[in-house]
Amino acid sequence: MRAATSGTAAFVMSRRRRWLLGMAAGLTGVCLAVKEIADQTLGAHPVDLGPMDLRLAFNPGVAFSLGDRLPSAAIVALTSAITLGVLVFAWRTARTLSSVSVVGFAVVLAGALSNLLDRAPDGVVTDYFHTGWYPTFNLPDVLITLGAGLILLSTLRHTSDDNDRTADAGQSSTC
Repeated sequence: MRAATSGTAAFVMSRRRRWLLGMAAGLTGVCLAVKEIADQTLGAHPVDLGPMDLRLAFNPGVAFSLGDRLPSAAIVALTSAITLGVLVFAWRTARTLSSVSVVGFAVVLAGALSNLLDRAPDGVVTDYFHTGWYPTFNLPDVLITLGAGLILLSTLRHTSDDNDRTADAGQSSTC
């Protein structure tokens, strides 16, 4: 009976893995919905919001239009490989990551997957946030940046906590 229970437990996802997949899937859906709204409403009608405009643009490259002359299949393959690598890493380490890191990885994955799904059919990503002084970008780009920031902050906080514990342990052993 015990073997059946442990076998079943192997198929049950941890709470952190459910968070990772659920949040990534939900945010990906939001990003794709916003992209559709931008496609349908912004074409010839940009919206002036003061310091930022909503203006439709299409980017065949990756960040800051890098690689815009590469074949779209190469960009799709490369971004697919990177996204899969991030997913595998996040999945395998989810049980040991802090909650903030799990959220960060979910947000990064949502942004990466959204851009990948946007690019796959025609080789371009739909951008719609325009500042005039910064390259035009989209919600998935914002998510990738925010998620990377959360992972970095979590890592720095974790490293700081480890250093504090090491210092506390060193002080207690000398007393």
